[in-house]
Amino acid sequence: MKIALMDSGIGLLPAAAAVRAMRPDADLVLSSDPDGMPWGPRTAEDLTERALAVARAAAAHAPQALIVGCNTATVHALPAIRAALEPDIPVIGTVPAIKPAAVGGGKVAIWATPATTGSPYQRGLIRDFADGAEVTEVPCPGLADAVEHADTDAVRRAVTAAAALTPRDVRAVVLGCTHYELVADLIREALHRTDHPPVVLHGSAGAVAAQALRRIGAEADPAAAPTGGLTVILSGRTGALPPAALGYAEGRCLGAATAAH
Repeated sequence: MKIALMDSGIGLLPAAAAVRAMRPDADLVLSSDPDGMPWGPRTAEDLTERALAVARAAAAHAPQALIVGCNTATVHALPAIRAALEPDIPVIGTVPAIKPAAVGGGKVAIWATPATTGSPYQRGLIRDFADGAEVTEVPCPGLADAVEHADTDAVRRAVTAAAALTPRDVRAVVLGCTHYELVADLIREALHRTDHPPVVLHGSAGAVAAQALRRIGAEADPAAAPTGGLTVILSGRTGALPPAALGYAEGRCLGAATAAH
């Protein structure tokens, strides 16, 4: 079994780690674009062109499925990637987990990049899936970039700023950028209120990994032998996990499994 994941940078790590946990025997192909990152400030046409190149680099390794492990690329490039690769390779996009976060109503916040916050795309998801919950959109300038470079001080500053914009009585926060899942513990800590129950964070990695397995007709098998290999592609070139990736548990887990393999 071989599953590929793509992103501009290390935002694909949470979904990759989730696939690894569900199927330790799956080979993983991680295709990113260090030469072209960040994708967020690019025009939709430019971003789609970069994303297609990254997707095709992954497809060259003949995976059974491709996960677009990036919210921004899913918004702008998913139709083009699907047109290029399907039906030979199923393509799974990443959508913020608004629907599960909204179950039960109450107050919910969505942390996302400034470009996504307030966008027609995100507003449409809120309209379709918020199910009566009161939703606050919280822009997080600089957070994805700080996570990408494993700059802990910059991460803390960005998280603190976003927490200050988040209503004190929210009961759930949607992590609307895959990078944010890598610093979930810091976000949880910043949102802690002694006078309110703990805030529940909703990421997409687990759901995306499960959907990829469903699309190829596979079952989760966490007890499978840990024989899965790892191929890393950096702007089309075969390489290694970037040092910043090893600053996170998800990256270390992938690196350790590969070293053992």
